[in-house]
Amino acid sequence: MTATTNTVILVTRNGMGDADPELQHTLAAKYFQILLDDGKLPAAICFYAEGVRLTCNGSPVLDVLRALEAAGVRLIVCTTCLNFYGLTDQRAVGLAGSMADIVEAQWRADKVITI
Repeated sequence: MTATTNTVILVTRNGMGDADPELQHTLAAKYFQILLDDGKLPAAICFYAEGVRLTCNGSPVLDVLRALEAAGVRLIVCTTCLNFYGLTDQRAVGLAGSMADIVEAQWRADKVITI
């Protein structure tokens, strides 16, 4: 399975929505799992700001992110953000990329979705 659309998803939070952290993680996990199960694979998912935490050791969504990556979805994780939060050595999935990589993914996309 490979990316099925030229869509890019931006993940800027450590979960989805404004709620308790546990609910935010539950919502993010369901969102990513539905993308995988339904074959609605974006070209890339870009993680920055608090969103980088989802790609690090201990994240409750690592398994589904690994499955999305294995299915051909590019996971781009902002190195500036990882450095800021002291998480550089904790990244467990995705490619460490620059803001230039994130901008490039956005400009190549037909659609950009922020969650």
